[in-house]
Amino acid sequence: MAEAAQPQDAAPKKKSRMPVLIGGGLALVLGGVGFFATYKGLIFGHETAQHSDAATAQPLPAVAFVPIEPVVVQLGPAGRNQNLRLVANLEVSPAHAGEVTAMMPRILDVLNSYLRAVEIAQLQDPAALVRIRAQILRRIQVVTGEGRVRDLLITEFLMN
Repeated sequence: MAEAAQPQDAAPKKKSRMPVLIGGGLALVLGGVGFFATYKGLIFGHETAQHSDAATAQPLPAVAFVPIEPVVVQLGPAGRNQNLRLVANLEVSPAHAGEVTAMMPRILDVLNSYLRAVEIAQLQDPAALVRIRAQILRRIQVVTGEGRVRDLLITEFLMN
C-alpha cells in the first residue's frame, strides 16, 4: 500500500552536467597554457638551450674511416659448424689512414686469431659484443701502434 501512495509519474531528479563541463573546459585551457609555456621555453628553458647549443657547437674533429674486409670464421665442431661474420671500420685520424691501411694484413691476422679463440658460450652472451669489441680494439691498437686507431665500429656481427 505504501507503493500505491507514491505517484508513478515522478521521475528521478537528473544530476547537473555543469561541473563536468567546467572541469573539462579548465583542463583544456590549463593544458593549452602548459603546452604554450613549454614550447616557448618559459618552462625547462627549452628554446634557450637550443639556441645556445647551436651557437657554441664545436666543429667535428677530422676523422677518417678505414674499412676492414669482412671476416668469416668457422666456429668448428663445438659451434655445430656455424660461421661468425664480422664487418667493421676503424676510426683513425686522416693523417694515419694510409699507415693503418698498410697494416691491414696484420690487422686481419689478429682478428682471425682472436675470433677463432673465442668460445661459443662467450659469443652467445648478450653482453659479449662489448667485451669482444674492446678486446679487438686493444689488439689492433697494439699492432698499429698507439695513437693511430681511435675506435672500432662494428657494423655487422652475425652468427649463422
